[in-house]
Amino acid sequence: MRPTDPAPGRVAAPEHPFAAYGMPAEPGTEDFWGAAGAPAAVRDGAGWTTLFLWRGSPATLDFESWSGPVPLRRWGATDCWYTEVPMPPRLRVTYRFLVDGAGRADPFNPAGAGADRSVTATPDAPDQPHWPATGPDEVLPLPRTRLRWTGGRLGGRRTVRVHAAGGGGPVVLLLDGDDWLYLHPAVTAFDTAVARGDLPPVTLVFLPTRDREAEFACRPELWEAVREELLPLVAEAGLPADTGRLVVAGQSLGGLSAVYAALRFPELVSRVACQSGSFWWTPGAADLTDPLAGPAGGAVAAMLRERPDLSGLRIAFDVGEHETGMLPHCAAVESLAGEAGAAVRASRSPSGHDRAGWRHALTRDVAWVLSRDPV
Repeated sequence: MRPTDPAPGRVAAPEHPFAAYGMPAEPGTEDFWGAAGAPAAVRDGAGWTTLFLWRGSPATLDFESWSGPVPLRRWGATDCWYTEVPMPPRLRVTYRFLVDGAGRADPFNPAGAGADRSVTATPDAPDQPHWPATGPDEVLPLPRTRLRWTGGRLGGRRTVRVHAAGGGGPVVLLLDGDDWLYLHPAVTAFDTAVARGDLPPVTLVFLPTRDREAEFACRPELWEAVREELLPLVAEAGLPADTGRLVVAGQSLGGLSAVYAALRFPELVSRVACQSGSFWWTPGAADLTDPLAGPAGGAVAAMLRERPDLSGLRIAFDVGEHETGMLPHCAAVESLAGEAGAAVRASRSPSGHDRAGWRHALTRDVAWVLSRDPV
C-alpha cells in the first residue's frame, strides 16, 4: 500500500481546488471560512485565474464590465459556493453577487464600491494611489456645502455638493457626481492627492444627473445651464472657486459630453479629463443592435473633421485597455483632437468599462490638465 492511500474501509476525501489559493482547510468548515478574504488569483499562463467565494446560498457573480454573469457552483453538500474566473493580465473590476435577484457586496473583500459592490484586481494591476479601500458599510464623507439648483434650462431640482480640496482653486466639474460621492471616495482621493503635492488645490463640484442619455448627448442645453446657472451659484457659495479655470471630468457618456462642451463652448471649457468617452455615439446609435459598429469616433469625430482651432484646449484621454470595442473610437478622437491643435495626453487603464479603472485616471488627469508641463 502506498503511504498516500486511505486505510482499508475508508474513503479518501475528494481533492479540492481551494488549496492552490492558500485555503487548504476542508471547504465549509470554520477554518476554511476563517481564511477567506478578497478574491485570490493564481498565475495561469500569461494571465490569472481568480477564485470568488460566496457562503450559504446559490449566487451569480456579476461584473460591471468586461464579462457577463458567471453562475457559482456548490462544493458538495457544504455552504461553499464558488467559481474560478480566467482573467487577462492587468485587470481591475467592479463586481457583486446576485442572490435572489438582489445585488450584494463580497463580505470577504474589504474593498467596496457603495453598499452592494466590491472591487478586485489581478496581482499585476498597478496600484491606485490616493484611493482608499472602503468597505460596503462605510459611509463616505460628503461635502458640507450644498447648492440647490432649481428650475432653469434643465428643469427640476438638484442638490449639487461642493468641496474645496486643499483650500480650493480651479473648479473641477465632476459629471455623474453621485457616483463619486456615494460609490467611490473622490473627496478623500482628491484631498490626499493635494496633500501629497500630486495635485494643486481645486474646488470639486459634484453634478448629479437625472437622465444621462438626454443630458450627455451632443446637445447644448446642459452646457448653457452650467454657464448661465450653475457656475454663478458656485461663485456665490462663498468657497474659493476659480470658475475661470474650469476642468470638466466625465466618463462614458459623460466623457462624450465633456469633449462636446470643449468643441462647442470653448470659451467655457478648455480643460477636459475624459475616461472611456462614448465616442461611438451618433444620433440614434443607442437604438442599434451594436451601437459600437458605426464610424470610428462617431459624432465627435465628425465635429473634429470640421477643423476647429483647438490650440487653447488641454485634454487627457483614458480608456480601459480591455475595452476592445471602444478603442478604435477613442483612438480616432484622440488623433483628430491632436491634429486640430489640442494638447493631448492619451493613456490606457488596466480595466474594462468600469469605474474602478477610471479612479486613478481621474485624479492623475485632472492634475495634468491643470499643469503647465509640455505635452
